[in-house]
Amino acid sequence: MLTIDVISDVICPWCFIGKRRLEKALSGRPATVRWHPFQLNPDMPREGIDRKSYRIAKFGSWARSLELDARVAAAGEDEGIAFNFGRMARTPNTLDAHRIIWLAGERGVQDAVVETLFLAYFTEGEDLSDRATLAEVAADAGLDRAEVYELLASDKGIDVVQAGEERARRLGVSGVPFFVVNGRVALSGAQPPELFRQVFEQAEEAAVAGEACEVDPATGKREC
Repeated sequence: MLTIDVISDVICPWCFIGKRRLEKALSGRPATVRWHPFQLNPDMPREGIDRKSYRIAKFGSWARSLELDARVAAAGEDEGIAFNFGRMARTPNTLDAHRIIWLAGERGVQDAVVETLFLAYFTEGEDLSDRATLAEVAADAGLDRAEVYELLASDKGIDVVQAGEERARRLGVSGVPFFVVNGRVALSGAQPPELFRQVFEQAEEAAVAGEACEVDPATGKREC
């Protein structure tokens, strides 16, 4: 059975698209998918900031931001995702969301929580910096609401998130999504399902050969 480690951030639209493409590639194939943290904005204030201000500062103009949003929305439509950027008022700090994803992994509902966080942010425009909102979203996905509130009121899980991000840096991850299949083959970006399937085959071949390999996401070629 495949084990797929996914390094992502809940405010990354391509991570959501990558999740859909991974699911298409798996298409009933047995796999364990584990989600790991990567903060695109680790220095973001805990309460987040106004999204329009953030996007203008990042991309130089609101027009450029809207152009990029339109491209993402078109890609998302192909994957059944209804991106609703017009409802997104704030760009959040995602540390608490990653702590909840870690807790969800401990409770066996990680994929459901990741899915619900993506939907809450990208289709409902929810503020994922707001802890009450996070608790409701997590509860909707199967976590105990009281346990989530207890987590958010403490520092629990912060060390786990920090350790996960350090591991990502050691892997050379500079952008997300980033996928590691069976601990042997790496793939960067929201690649098409057919490339995922090639990677699955290469990971299985590498396991048989005892090799450590990496895939060039641009060409699909394996380097060992």
